[in-house]
Amino acid sequence: MYRRFFKRLFDILFSLLALIVLALPMLIIAIAVKCTSKGPAIFKVERVGKNGKPFKFYKFRSMRTNAPKDCAPRYLHSEDYITKVGAFLRKTSLDELPQLWCILKGDMSLIGPRPCGFSEVDLIEARKKYGAYAVRPGLTGLAQVNGRDVLACNVEKKAQFDGEYAKKITFWKDLKIIFQTIGVVLREDNVVEGTAAVETTGTEAENEAEAATQTATELLDEVAATEREREEETAS
Repeated sequence: MYRRFFKRLFDILFSLLALIVLALPMLIIAIAVKCTSKGPAIFKVERVGKNGKPFKFYKFRSMRTNAPKDCAPRYLHSEDYITKVGAFLRKTSLDELPQLWCILKGDMSLIGPRPCGFSEVDLIEARKKYGAYAVRPGLTGLAQVNGRDVLACNVEKKAQFDGEYAKKITFWKDLKIIFQTIGVVLREDNVVEGTAAVETTGTEAENEAEAATQTATELLDEVAATEREREEETAS
């Protein structure tokens, strides 16, 4: 019942109320973006929506107008294009506020897989495999509270989180993700821009591999010690 009816009802009420309450702050942000760099205040682009269908995606422009329009930050040095105001907006996630309109329209949900561009073929295919496109993309999601930018280049893991959410949607899980998102944003957890995300992901992978190797070595040492004890008991 929640998945079929109340989730959409909650999205409508939340986005409508948020747009009313945040109207003035959003106007101030739009003016700041417009006055500090050339170009429109709102960035518009097509993103992959529910069932793989395209939809118009909005956010406050955080990069200069010469930045590639439909290219994921992990594919370019996005840090070279980000404006001063944009850096603050991205760190605090305030650049995402225009997506409240996408939620009200029904293209997005408050909770769901973060919408990706059509150029991210690897992520699109991985999400198809895990069934993530059965739900609307979200303003935040399970992957965002479990890694945020650090997961940008770990496509498989990100898609697994998205698929896991799509299969098990409950009110309590959505509520938990909302509170986790607030914590992640306030602490500015895992905010990594552009190719730095690749380096961070690579470093984490190396650390995980090293930890796994160490654990395996310890287990082998324990097995070897047990075998020696058995041999000594047999000999005695």
